[in-house]
Amino acid sequence: MKPREERLRTPRAAGLAGTVFALLLAAGIVLVRIAIPAGNAADATVAPNERWAVRTALEILPFAGIFFLWFMGALRARVGDAEDRFIATVFMGSGLVYVATMFAAGAAAGSVLSQPSGFGRHFAYTLMTTYALRMAAVFVFTTSTIGHRLGVLPRPLAVLGYLAGLVLLVAGSSLPWSELVFPAWALVVSLHLLRVGLRTPASG
Repeated sequence: MKPREERLRTPRAAGLAGTVFALLLAAGIVLVRIAIPAGNAADATVAPNERWAVRTALEILPFAGIFFLWFMGALRARVGDAEDRFIATVFMGSGLVYVATMFAAGAAAGSVLSQPSGFGRHFAYTLMTTYALRMAAVFVFTTSTIGHRLGVLPRPLAVLGYLAGLVLLVAGSSLPWSELVFPAWALVVSLHLLRVGLRTPASG
């Protein structure tokens, strides 16, 4: 009974964690964007009425990262040894680097509060819109590939993932508010997992 109970719980864990992560990350991104709209080094200060946005985002981002790791771990545990090790390694690596990069972007944004600096403002913006988005794109590509191969994600959802990953990879840094593509994709995938669950990977 224990393996079957684990199969029943894991989809719900992945779907729930992914949903919470998507909502928290989207909220954090919006708040950071309010305070640091374009990373303009010429304007280093943050207006007093915008400081609350940065502070709230700094409180949200760690929890978003925790739920993302839960989401990623639940997916990885369910996949097990059914997927190619190379793709599975890229899946884990891109997810971990994404979390680390977003935490660094949040720390850089927080430094603007205590010591206004054009460098800190630009650094936070660059981390969030360039490096983090590329890692998010790799994570979306690998997750869509694994999900489609194992029958976890239907073809339309896999295609949506490839399109989202392409936007994040190619046009992310030049497209305003493109950071929201990743939490939007994560929300769609998580709601799908909550609705239908994860199918058992085919053996052998």
